[in-house]
Amino acid sequence: EGCVFTCGDGSFGQLGHGDYRSHCSPVKVSFFVNKHVEQIACGMRHSLVLLKDGSGNLLYGFGSGKRGQLGISIDRIKSVNAPEIIRGFDDVQIITITANADHSAALSADGELYTWGRGFGATSDFLSPQQSPSSSKFSKVALGWNHALVLSDNGEVFMLGGSHHGMLSNPEITTLSKHLSDGAVLERVPGLDGIKVVDIAAGAEHSAIEGAIKIWGWGEHGQLGLGSTRDETSPQTVSLGDEVELKDGTVRVYCGSGYTYAIRTFCS
Repeated sequence: EGCVFTCGDGSFGQLGHGDYRSHCSPVKVSFFVNKHVEQIACGMRHSLVLLKDGSGNLLYGFGSGKRGQLGISIDRIKSVNAPEIIRGFDDVQIITITANADHSAALSADGELYTWGRGFGATSDFLSPQQSPSSSKFSKVALGWNHALVLSDNGEVFMLGGSHHGMLSNPEITTLSKHLSDGAVLERVPGLDGIKVVDIAAGAEHSAIEGAIKIWGWGEHGQLGLGSTRDETSPQTVSLGDEVELKDGTVRVYCGSGYTYAIRTFCS
């Protein structure tokens, strides 16, 4: 029916009920009653809601906005406790939204990537949605705490940011990105030639792809699944055992903050 319910910590207004109370049971968000919500996304202390109506789509944000992650104003906002419309999408049809930490991102129907909130790498915060300049068209975006992973329509994988724990797999790019001040660098992840990437996932500070399962980044808790707790600066192949035959769509990978799931979706 497109109704939204929220529960948990509300101290930054991220539950959207017009106050800063927390709730231990789901409560319907009254702002969206009689409206149809298409998608929701949760960051660390902020929330995004994509609303579908007869004239197109509207995107709302609420919660903490101190890094610009709400995208509702040209000024920094400590927090808002009720949904407010995100500016900058008047002539853009948004089809996908995502959030993590102090970042927000969206993809348009034309495959364009928009990001706002905390800056990636050495870049400053973006208080309103910024389109990433690229000739590629994108089909999915995944956000970590300090980086973004983006999948193009033709199966190429790109990254924004990622100077921590080797998340950006090319050391030369990592060095370069530290010296850029006019915007984050969207760079293709090397080491994936010949691989048809069908999906992506991002943890706090590690990344994974599907097709062949490859993973890289922060490994302190064993979240890379490579049999060690080392960080990896380039994509490494993860083995699920000889009995698991990898085919497109048979294994899905999900990244938590410091852990990873691989779910086999087909069993012979």
